[in-house]
Amino acid sequence: MPRGDKSSYTDKQKRMAEHIEAGYEKRGTPKKEAEARAWATVNKETHGGKKSGSGRGKPEDHSPARKGGRKGGAASASRTAAERSASAKKAAATRKRNAAKKSA
Repeated sequence: MPRGDKSSYTDKQKRMAEHIEAGYEKRGTPKKEAEARAWATVNKETHGGKKSGSGRGKPEDHSPARKGGRKGGAASASRTAAERSASAKKAAATRKRNAAKKSA
């Protein structure tokens, strides 16, 4: 089986990869990079393709799904109160500006 062949993955694994990839693209990751990260995440969680016995019998590992939230929280906690406040004010102004554009 050539590298990159997805025939050994279940339909559920393929859907998982599509959803993960869409999330990365929404955050601005290039298409190829998003696809690679998505399949790496699926492989880490489900231990590879589930068809024909590979990786069967192993419990799913959900640590990659939780990783992002922890990283974001740590980044925010390392900033000062003034920096967080300034960021919040900037975000509020942006939301207000975007809402005005939509209604116009």
